[in-house]
Amino acid sequence: QFQAEETRTVRLLHATEGRISMSRLKEAFKDGKAFIPFITCGDPDLETTAAIVKEMSANGADIIELGIPFSDPTAEGTVIQEANIRALAGGVTTDKIFDFVRELRKEVDTPMVFMTYANVVFSYGSEKFISMCKEIGIDGLILPDIPYEEKNEFLPICKKYDVDLVSLIAPTSHERAAMIAKEADGFIYLVSSLGVTGVRTKITTNIGEIVDMIKKNTDVPCAVGFGISTPNQAAQMAAVSDGVIVGSAIVKLAARYGKDAPKHIGEYVKSMKDAII
Repeated sequence: QFQAEETRTVRLLHATEGRISMSRLKEAFKDGKAFIPFITCGDPDLETTAAIVKEMSANGADIIELGIPFSDPTAEGTVIQEANIRALAGGVTTDKIFDFVRELRKEVDTPMVFMTYANVVFSYGSEKFISMCKEIGIDGLILPDIPYEEKNEFLPICKKYDVDLVSLIAPTSHERAAMIAKEADGFIYLVSSLGVTGVRTKITTNIGEIVDMIKKNTDVPCAVGFGISTPNQAAQMAAVSDGVIVGSAIVKLAARYGKDAPKHIGEYVKSMKDAII
């Protein structure tokens, strides 16, 4: 009887494993507004990136976005472009990043997503790349250069390995936005402004209006990114959405402080998280 019960429990765990991992990103929003910081892996080196991620996690990050560097990063402004160049010049590869995350997962339980480009996944082999994400504990994948209409290049493989393919919605998505929202997984990345990533003094898009439309079509959480750098901006965006994504402001700190950046980034993450609670 004990053996039968044990077998049933193991089967149950296997049956629910996918659902548990699929919901980790969505679950990150259940206790309030989520703060999602971004960092480019390997800038200035992977050892420092690991220390930065640990500081982010300790200071309230709800999901951590890890950038896999690429030589031609679509939609990125100069801050993140330069971080990509520095990381690649330092010898960072996709395999080294997989090993880095595998080690990191021994200490950090915060949900993590990769942000990279279609070419990186294709050249590695889509199935091999996405199955490795599952193996090392990556919860989702953001591919900003893949339009909604082409997501089926990756979506079936992501579903197979329980890795959320995070959808992006831009201010210009209009009627497509409802369609994208209905099929979204994990969370929706709502792009606050037109143009490339980078710090902005003002965000003029009517985020609340877009979020309202998204909420009519899905219960998947919606986080706002692009241009947010101050606690005040974060509070404004969090007031009309489920969370805030910050990249360039953090990458700037990494560039300024180098190996000493983890402490400064930890303090910054805490100030941003405190602002949106």
